[in-house]
Amino acid sequence: MHVSDANRRPSPVLPGRRAAAIFAWHRICVVLATMAACALFGSCATKPLIPYSADTPPMALVPASQAGVVDRRGRFREIYCAVLEARGPEVPDYRPCEEALTRVGTEPPGTGKAVELGQSRRHLTAAVVSGIGYDCFKPWLDPPNTVITHLRQFGFDATLIDVDALSGSANNARQIRDAIMAMPAPEGAPRIVLIGYSKGAPDILEALVAYPEIRSRIAAVASAAGAIGGSPLANDAEQYQADLLRYFPGATCTSGDGRAVQSLRPATRKAWLAQHPLPGDLRYYSVVTFPQPERISSILKSSYDKLSRVDSRNDSQVIFYDQVVPGSTLLAYVNADHWALAVPIARTHPTIGALFVTQNAYPREALVEAILRFVEEDLAEPIR
Repeated sequence: MHVSDANRRPSPVLPGRRAAAIFAWHRICVVLATMAACALFGSCATKPLIPYSADTPPMALVPASQAGVVDRRGRFREIYCAVLEARGPEVPDYRPCEEALTRVGTEPPGTGKAVELGQSRRHLTAAVVSGIGYDCFKPWLDPPNTVITHLRQFGFDATLIDVDALSGSANNARQIRDAIMAMPAPEGAPRIVLIGYSKGAPDILEALVAYPEIRSRIAAVASAAGAIGGSPLANDAEQYQADLLRYFPGATCTSGDGRAVQSLRPATRKAWLAQHPLPGDLRYYSVVTFPQPERISSILKSSYDKLSRVDSRNDSQVIFYDQVVPGSTLLAYVNADHWALAVPIARTHPTIGALFVTQNAYPREALVEAILRFVEEDLAEPIR
């Protein structure tokens, strides 16, 4: 039986519930708009992502081994797989090892040595420097600190070094220096492993060069999806787009010195690398995000496609070869997009995760544990 429109009564909606629903949807729209800006600016454009310019240091794209990079993916795979197998379902967003890592080219074999999974002997502390905008959306993200909780079970530790969300690398390098010097001086061998995520990696490298007094306090340096060589997406972006992150719900960040986007441009990063050799008394490690295309979250597809005009081997923000620190030890190619590696959006905002950040699940706790275990083992060996 059909009921005419004239006789149909609208479903009652309580004013308070309706207002709350409208507010919630508005909040999601604001979040998505600023998240899209944070997806470094994957808007449509026709101009080249790498424009013609003769103002560049001489460069060559060569195999990692010819750039002084030591490939130890085989041993890292042994350690990471052992961690994943041992922790199993206790690790959030668990994946089998073969799905957690991407095999790229000819991966060297493992060593066959046993993997130490007990208490850390050196008690290394991961001191993490995050990427562009993190301080803007951190209150909304409300990260659960599960990495810290996980690491402390095994004698490791972790801390976040706060830097300006929207400032350039030189400014943030000074903040990194101040944070490290404010930490207690180590008794015996240093324990800090600086881990730079995204823009946090070049921020760390600039700190190491500009402030030599911090080096004796650092055990090692690791780049995780680091924008070491910059990102071509930054060539097509302006700082005002990054400033949209200031309107994230709960954000208290400022524009800083307004040089964050400039710091991510390939010309800026490669010129800096050419002019500033890295200190040779530290060990450097590179973890590269190299996702299979189906592992790119839906909201990041546009920036992935845009960056694919240069090279489809990207994580939606950075090309795989621009993530490697010169002269470092290559640990892994990780099967995760740029956000999935370090930003647990889907865990704290499952609706947004299910609709937009669709490939955000990744066993980050196990990955950080594996990095620290590899570094601890490597530091016990003579420097190569």
